[in-house]
Amino acid sequence: MHTTRIKIKNVAIGGDAGLVLIAGPCVIESEKGALEAAEELVKITSRLKIALIYKSSYDKANRTSSDSFRGPGLVKGLRILKKIKERFDIPVLSDVHCRYDIESLAEVLDVIQIPAFLCRQTDLISAVAKTKKPVNVKKGQFMAPWDVKHVIKKITDAGNNKILITERGTSFGYNNLVSDMRSIPIMKKFGYPVIYDATHSVQLPGGLDKASGGQREFVEYLSRAAVACGADGVFIETHRNPAKALSDGPNMVSLKDLPYILKQLAQIRKVVRRDV
Repeated sequence: MHTTRIKIKNVAIGGDAGLVLIAGPCVIESEKGALEAAEELVKITSRLKIALIYKSSYDKANRTSSDSFRGPGLVKGLRILKKIKERFDIPVLSDVHCRYDIESLAEVLDVIQIPAFLCRQTDLISAVAKTKKPVNVKKGQFMAPWDVKHVIKKITDAGNNKILITERGTSFGYNNLVSDMRSIPIMKKFGYPVIYDATHSVQLPGGLDKASGGQREFVEYLSRAAVACGADGVFIETHRNPAKALSDGPNMVSLKDLPYILKQLAQIRKVVRRDV
């Protein structure tokens, strides 16, 4: 199924391009930790010949509890992401939560991400699109895959066709998500690359009362299914020690386990893209 091939710095995604990995710790916990994670991800992906976009949040504005760690904030967070971008020569991605941050984000980020909970916020989406930066839209847990076309139109109406769509699971009762793999070919029909968010799709929202739980043991199985169904890339949040992570630890993958998963996904992508 043909999709537009999008170039993000030195990374090609969509069409007949190989597997792309969007990865990093859920939130920036420290400059040292962020740089170490980026260095390890560069080593892993270089060895496996997989393109990398580094992701980490400067502010987790949608935490379950007001007591939860949110990150270093806009100024310090962007300074760290800029350092990663320049030191390792890789694209960087982070999510936006309010329009006031957009101008600053556009100066540093290579991809601006619309969080799932904000994927219907027209003014925010339009303002991000007008930066002309590539936009990654997380499909909301409440949204049908065919309704993504309305989000795409908001971006293209603003004169931007550098669009990625990310599947991150659908609400299934309370504190649970389910992945419907039909959504991947459905959304690819709109002509833009589709990413599968393998770690948020195994999240158990609010499942630990004041925090979200997760089932990271299913990441490898669901990500394999997604790539087999045509996903152009995978979004995997990762951490050196997920048990001690300050955000989304239960659904993050350990950095040491990542190569095993990626090897399988890259092989599946090679088979699938022969039919592109």
